[in-house]
Amino acid sequence: MLRCLPTITDPAVLISTSTADDAGVYRVADDLALVQSVDYFTAIVDDPYAFGAIAAANALSDIYAMGARPLTGLNIIGFPKKRLPMEVMYDILRGGADKATEAEVVIIGGHTIEDSEPKYGIAVTGVVHPDRIISNAGAQPGDSLVLTKPLGMGIITTALRIDKASDEVMAEAIAVMATLNRAASEAMIVAGAHACTDVTGYGLVGHLGEMTAASGVGAELSVEKIPVVEATWDLARQGIVSGGARRTEDFLGERVVWASAVPAEAQLIVCDAETSGGLLIAVAPDREASLVAALRGAATPAASVIGKISADPRHRIHVRH
Repeated sequence: MLRCLPTITDPAVLISTSTADDAGVYRVADDLALVQSVDYFTAIVDDPYAFGAIAAANALSDIYAMGARPLTGLNIIGFPKKRLPMEVMYDILRGGADKATEAEVVIIGGHTIEDSEPKYGIAVTGVVHPDRIISNAGAQPGDSLVLTKPLGMGIITTALRIDKASDEVMAEAIAVMATLNRAASEAMIVAGAHACTDVTGYGLVGHLGEMTAASGVGAELSVEKIPVVEATWDLARQGIVSGGARRTEDFLGERVVWASAVPAEAQLIVCDAETSGGLLIAVAPDREASLVAALRGAATPAASVIGKISADPRHRIHVRH
């Protein structure tokens, strides 16, 4: 789709659409670059305040994934004012504002349109030193892959729509989705991470596929080491997954090599879409322990070494049990 856009020739553009990275980066001075991203989506939980907080955390995550510091945001909201009371919109915005305040980000404006269903997100601007950008294109063979949140958000929120998710499971999922990736980003910067991406709409395998393609490498994953919200397994066995799982699997095709021991539900989980997922970090093996220790010290939802980067010119991802 993006191929129809004009080729970018401005030398100040450091990162654009060519590597499917999490944000665009534009140099404004020798020691300063702007990092910009926009993200919004329809309501995935029933509580409007929680929806606002999750959407804000999700939008900020793209900036954190680049090793940057978010500064300002512009709200984007679509709302069916003839169908829902305005108090619902206020609660969505309040959830987003509180999460932005937690992140020390200032919401300086925004835009609202009338829509058929609630949609909310933020256009975020951050800053980073041009020499300290962490893109998805720097992974090196031998790097350890570390994940900072458990999987299962897409499956659980899909289950909610058909009344298959308990209050306890939803509470756990909301807590994970509303957690900022700020502490994880700070830890990976200190550890000298080679590459990073956040795990969102293309699922773990989809975003890892973008990283391996951009970096010119392959990867190996171990399913038993991947953190997953426990209730997700039973839901996946029931076939409760979003449409994103099948699309990711079809898109990557033969680039993903599944070991025979990997069960069908595990394949669905690692391919399924996530909302406000964790950071997937590629770090040198001799920095793995310090990164994991820092993540655990910061109480990130997960701090799991789930695989490694391999030398593979075909950019394949080998998934074993």
